Amino acid sequence: MDISINAAVYAVMIAFIANIVLCPMMIPSLIKFKFGQYIRGDGPEGHQKKSGTPTMGGIMIIISFLLAAMVFMRDNPQALAVVGVTLGFGIVGFLDDFIKIIKKRNLGLRAYQKLLAQIAIAVGFVFYWRTLPGYSTAIMIPFFPELYFDVGFLFPAFAVLVFLSSTNGANLTDGLDGLAAGVTALIAVFFMFAAWILDSPVLPVTGAAVGSLLGFLLFNSHPARVFMGDTGSLALGGFVAAVALMLNMPLFLLIVAVIYVVESLSVIIQVGYFKLTRKRFFKMAPIHHAFELSGWPETKVVAFFYVVTAMACLLGYLALMGV
Repeated sequence: MDISINAAVYAVMIAFIANIVLCPMMIPSLIKFKFGQYIRGDGPEGHQKKSGTPTMGGIMIIISFLLAAMVFMRDNPQALAVVGVTLGFGIVGFLDDFIKIIKKRNLGLRAYQKLLAQIAIAVGFVFYWRTLPGYSTAIMIPFFPELYFDVGFLFPAFAVLVFLSSTNGANLTDGLDGLAAGVTALIAVFFMFAAWILDSPVLPVTGAAVGSLLGFLLFNSHPARVFMGDTGSLALGGFVAAVALMLNMPLFLLIVAVIYVVESLSVIIQVGYFKLTRKRFFKMAPIHHAFELSGWPETKVVAFFYVVTAMACLLGYLALMGV
């Protein structure tokens, strides 16, 4: 399928405009219905003033993404698959956020409920994708794009692992104003150009994600007027995993989504180390809070993580083009 980069550019613009129209309309409604963020008491002290900031802004991300993507989904089942799984994970996140707000607690869906829902969506994605042209269980090796590793019959389980890792990483990254949105926007830009280079049908929906996130950042950057909540972070994690899988590039997430990886590892290390020694390895986890407790202003941490992601995406480009 010959996909023009113009389609992605149009999708960026449509999603961006949709979000900058939606946010001023919907933020007052979130405030009216008291959909405010609960801030954990053991977090950085400066975060307490954010309590009550409207959350579930991921609704605006998803709607603007859908509006732009629908323009390019006709006769494009691959794009439909990405949109469907993004929406599915967004619904799981919405339920999680809604329960937190109604119950006025920091726990929404039970861990097993969220896990089962995510696995079900991931499995559904794989089985739908198997019916489409271009389905392959072979994945590209970074820096050696002519080499592929065939996962074979283990591919469904591998795909589920990619989804769970990506959604968990995106969720943990969503802890500072503009952090998850900006990092994921850069990752989406990388996959937009990768889809263009590989002539993939998912190209337009990557543009829709970029535009939606750029528009949302105008309202989510410091000081944030709205948070994305799990509605947004789970949807974004699902989007990133789906696109990486459909491009046969899941291993590239270890490079371009390095912030997701580091955030997740910091929590794993913190929990494991505490269970062994009853002491903390980091001052706080996820690691962006450790930087804050070390004296870094929130805006500096966010900027640093943006720069790391941008450089990682450039490295990802070299990995895609080969050594």
